[in-house]
Amino acid sequence: MALKITDECIGCGTCVESCPLGAIVESGDIYTVTDDCNDCLTCVEVCPVDAIGK
Repeated sequence: MALKITDECIGCGTCVESCPLGAIVESGDIYTVTDDCNDCLTCVEVCPVDAIGK
């Protein structure tokens, strides 16, 4: 799991909807990337605030 969602996240859920593996989950009021992530970078491409990175 190399990708992380930063504090810049606005909680829009776009990354959750775009992840083909369901590897992004809501954890309270934040989103986290699970170990199921294969670094396809789809979430990085769709994030409107560039809140996902390595």
